[in-house]
Amino acid sequence: MPFKIHHSGLTVAIRLTPNARRAEFGGLVDIGDDKTAIKVAINAVPEDGKANKELIAFLAKAWKLPKSSLSLLSGHTNRLKVILIEGDGAALLARLREHSPDLFQ
Repeated sequence: MPFKIHHSGLTVAIRLTPNARRAEFGGLVDIGDDKTAIKVAINAVPEDGKANKELIAFLAKAWKLPKSSLSLLSGHTNRLKVILIEGDGAALLARLREHSPDLFQ
């Protein structure tokens, strides 16, 4: 599962595809060591942090969360990223399950 409870909230593993035709979720992908990530495609090019900013905006909109609650923990210059969603991890997990049930199968 790409989600993990964190002491500050919930972390989400993302496999980002920048410079895509449209922004969308692409399901789950195996990233090795029995770990999975959510495939996300976005329009922005991977330069000057544009793709990272668009990723945060896309996730916030899709999951109906404030952009200020999402931050990039790792992967600033990599396709594999870890996003932190600040708040109550268990409550956030339940909320994401409601908004994106296909990511929990």
